[in-house]
Amino acid sequence: MGRESLQLRALAAAEITPMTVQVDPEGTEAKHLRHYADLASRPMRVLEIGCGDGRLTWRYAEAARRVTGIDLHPDDLRVAMIDRPANLAATVSFSQADAVHLPFTARRFDLAIFAWSF
Repeated sequence: MGRESLQLRALAAAEITPMTVQVDPEGTEAKHLRHYADLASRPMRVLEIGCGDGRLTWRYAEAARRVTGIDLHPDDLRVAMIDRPANLAATVSFSQADAVHLPFTARRFDLAIFAWSF
């Protein structure tokens, strides 16, 4: 039996279930974000690195002065723009960018958030 056959048999024998993403069911991210970034008392200009589809953005964006979300994946950014609530259109923007080479030379941010970091 060849190596490929053994690999296929091993895969077939293993119980492989699709990975599901749970969006912070315990509220841990939101809790830590509120604790460390007290946006309610001081609205800030926020740079969210790795914003993806905006799953974290919508948990704090109303309290921020301005939010700029960046991500490498254009499909996720499209979802974020589609899901952006109308009342946040003027204060939340998204851009395809790499955190290593930020395209914001003249902008300043008060806070940077790395998504999935809590």
